Amino acid sequence: FRCNLLTGRGAAEFRSYFQGWTLLFLALLTLCACSEKQAENSLTDTMIVTLPGGAKIAAELAVRPEDQQRGLMFRKDLPRDRGMLFVHPQSGRYPYWMYQCNFPIDIIWMDERRRVVEISPNTPPCKGEAKDCPLYGGEQQSMYVLEVAAGVAAEQGVRIGSTLSF
Repeated sequence: FRCNLLTGRGAAEFRSYFQGWTLLFLALLTLCACSEKQAENSLTDTMIVTLPGGAKIAAELAVRPEDQQRGLMFRKDLPRDRGMLFVHPQSGRYPYWMYQCNFPIDIIWMDERRRVVEISPNTPPCKGEAKDCPLYGGEQQSMYVLEVAAGVAAEQGVRIGSTLSF
């Protein structure tokens, strides 16, 4: 049994070849990690929403269907100056549910002119199974839906017909 060792010119070519593939692999790995980090942080884009009472809400944007499906699920809390703004691709009837949410919220539906068309105040979380969770809203045509901490809508004078700025 004999083991061929690379020496001399063959070893240098092998090292160069190996280093080239290693660099390519590391570059691809870095690109994949960046793409995954972008997907993980897809909700880091925020928009300031001004309520009728003057309060400014830093709302995370939920535009992609997977972000909209996840919404505020699994979060521990929602500070009173924070929220989530769902941007739908077109006007429609969009009911929401509170499955896997841990705190009550106000849900505010707006039309394409950002005029409030429906409100579900102090909407309770659903602690049961998904099949037992009720749907809220979706009775009116809307394009935007804002979720804020429970009580914020009433405190800030949000009513049907109010217009929110963003």
